[in-house]
Amino acid sequence: MKSPFCPEIEFQEKNIIQKFQEEKMAAALSYLKSNSPFYQRLFSENKIDIAKIKTIEDLSHIPFTGKHDLQKFNEDFLCVSKEKIVDYITTSGTMGDPVTFACTEADLERLAYNEAVSFTCAGLKQGNIVQLMTTLDKRFMAGLAYFLGIRKMGASVIRVGNGIPELQWDTIRRLHPDTLMCIPSFILRLIEYAETHDIDYKNSSVKRIIGIGEGLRDQNFKLNSLGQKIKEKWDVELFATYSSTEMSATFSECPYSCGGHHHPELLIVEIIGENDEPVPEGEIGEVVITSLGVEGMPLLRFRTGDMARIHTEPCKCGRKTFRISPIVGRKNHMIKYKGTTLYPPAITDVLNNTNYIENFYITVNTNETETDDVIITIGLRGNPTFDVIKDLKDRFRAKIRVAPDIVIAPTEEVRKTNFPAMSRKPVTFFDNRKQITE
Repeated sequence: MKSPFCPEIEFQEKNIIQKFQEEKMAAALSYLKSNSPFYQRLFSENKIDIAKIKTIEDLSHIPFTGKHDLQKFNEDFLCVSKEKIVDYITTSGTMGDPVTFACTEADLERLAYNEAVSFTCAGLKQGNIVQLMTTLDKRFMAGLAYFLGIRKMGASVIRVGNGIPELQWDTIRRLHPDTLMCIPSFILRLIEYAETHDIDYKNSSVKRIIGIGEGLRDQNFKLNSLGQKIKEKWDVELFATYSSTEMSATFSECPYSCGGHHHPELLIVEIIGENDEPVPEGEIGEVVITSLGVEGMPLLRFRTGDMARIHTEPCKCGRKTFRISPIVGRKNHMIKYKGTTLYPPAITDVLNNTNYIENFYITVNTNETETDDVIITIGLRGNPTFDVIKDLKDRFRAKIRVAPDIVIAPTEEVRKTNFPAMSRKPVTFFDNRKQITE
C-alpha cells in the first residue's frame, strides 16, 4: 500500500499540477482578504481585485512581501484570534530583528505533514530510527517540525539535541539509530571524536544522514567540499534539505540526489530576477514563495532572499514536480570583490575543504572606495609548519579567482564568535557593509 506521505499530485503532469495549485491559490487569496489585516491593506492600497488573479502568472500583479514588512507589521500578518494560537515561533534573527510566527493546531498538523512528506521523499518509512540533533526549544520551528513529522510518519525519534559528541555516540551505541539529522559540518566533529576515542563509526548502525542549514552539493549536484569530506570518511547516504521558518515547508532530496523536490500542496514558488520578473527556466534568481494551507500567518509572494534555480525535467524517482537547486547564496550577501561576484557558500566551500582549519568566520566591510572588503578569520587545527596564509590564498585563487585577506585567531575565540549569545545555530558570516534600505 502506498504511503499517504507520497501524494499523487507529485507524480502528475505539469499542467495538472499547475491547475491544482491555482485552485489552492484562489482559496489562499480569499482567506487573506477575509482575515489578514496586512494583506487587506495591501489589496486596498494597490486596488487589487483578487477575483482577477486566476493563474500563477497573474500573481505578478501583486506586490512582493519582504522581511522588512514582517519586522515592521508583524502582528498585522496574524489571521486568527490569539485564542487559536498554540505555539509561538521566532526566526533566528541572523538577518535582523527576529520575526514572530504564531501557529494554530492546524499549522502544526501542516508542519508535521510537510516533514513526513519530505522524509518519505528521502527514503524514510515506518520503522526507521532518527537521531534528531537539533534543538526543540529556544522558539525554534525546525526541531519541532522534524519531531512532529517523524512521529506522524510512524518512524522513531531520539531527541538528543545539538552538540555534545560524547552524548551523540553514547546514544548511537545504546539505541542504534539508522538516520542522523543535523547540520552537516557537525558530522565532521562526530567523526573526529570517534577517531580520537577509537569508536568504530564506520560499522555503526547509521546508514543515512539528512543535512539541514548547510549545503552538501554544488550546482551540478555533485558533493561539495563538505559533502566530499564526510563521504570520504563515512560511507553513508547523504541527503540535503532546504527550508525556512517563513515558508513552513521543506524541499528534500530523494535518493537520486538531483535537487530538493517541491511539494505543490504546500507552496507556490516563483524565481525572480533583478528586474523583479520571472527568470528564464534554469537561470538563477531569488526564491519567492506563497504559502498554501497556513492558518495563522500565511504569506503571499514573500521574498526569501535565497538565490537558486529550478529544474523541471522529471526525476528518476517518478515525481514530476520541479526541483530546487542547492542555494547559491543570499541575495543581500552577494559580494563584489576585486571585480568578481561571490556568494559566501563559495568561500565556505574552500574553507571546509582545508584540513588545517578548525573553525572560521567571514566578515565583509565597505572600504573607503565604497567597494567590498572580505576578511576571513580562521582558527587552526594543530600547528602547521608551513605558511598557512599563503597556502590558503593559493587555494582561494584556484577556486574563486580572488584571495581575501586572512587573519589567524585562537580557535576558542573563533568559536565564541560562531556562537553568540542567544544563537540557535553557528554564525559564520558577518556583513558590516553600509545597508541600502529597500
